[in-house]
Amino acid sequence: MLDQLWIFPILGAIAGVLAGLLGVGGGLILVGALVWLLPLHGIGPDAAMHAALASSMASIVLTAASSAYAHHRRGSVLWPTVAWMAPGLLLGGWLGSGLAVALDGVVLKWGVIGYCLLAAAQMTFGRVRAGGGDAAPAGVGMSVAGTGIGAVSALVGIGGGSMTVPLLVWRGVAAVRAVGTSSACGVVIGIASAAGYALNAPAGALPEHAIGYVYLPAAIGVAVTSVLCAPLGSKLAHAIGGPALKRVFAVFLVVVAGSLLLQ
Repeated sequence: MLDQLWIFPILGAIAGVLAGLLGVGGGLILVGALVWLLPLHGIGPDAAMHAALASSMASIVLTAASSAYAHHRRGSVLWPTVAWMAPGLLLGGWLGSGLAVALDGVVLKWGVIGYCLLAAAQMTFGRVRAGGGDAAPAGVGMSVAGTGIGAVSALVGIGGGSMTVPLLVWRGVAAVRAVGTSSACGVVIGIASAAGYALNAPAGALPEHAIGYVYLPAAIGVAVTSVLCAPLGSKLAHAIGGPALKRVFAVFLVVVAGSLLLQ
């Protein structure tokens, strides 16, 4: 088992670049890969989906933090918006992870498959009005939106970027600032969701090296390299255009959905 741990840092590098580049944290790709890999580490099929989601959320905390810091240094995080969304994100992340713990792994898998396909379609065909303003969206509506984003994110193992970024751009925020703000929101989602998966899991949910459903070798292995690679993604986000990259990522999402269907 120890000779297989090298794969987690590789996954983390990919997730880190995607976190900084698109504000999505690579969570869906992580979940798709972990569902295949965790059974090799002694985690039974019945718990593999829960563990993949939980470990993805735990790693997203540091991944998103690194990405958010890199974007903050470039002035691309709208902290007032983060402050308004944070209460809803915390509540939604906790409730979503609690619901996920109660659901069967097969149900969760189909939920992730459906979300992958919807996110891929949105990235490929979705249209949003051009953003470019400096105003930070605020108000109770953002808190309510945060609750929904947090809950869905916890259920499918992501940092919420595929929902937060389109929402902010629709509200008139420049795309690069939407990505930076989404990264900061991902930290909040990750903390609440990982805590829910860790504390609400049944006793002995995983055989060893775990807290609840969070498999520590995977979460830590991914986080170590994702923290280092997120600034690279942030730099790329400021240097190149996004439409073509989003279409490439949409292809990845379809591949993830297909891999889960075959699992």
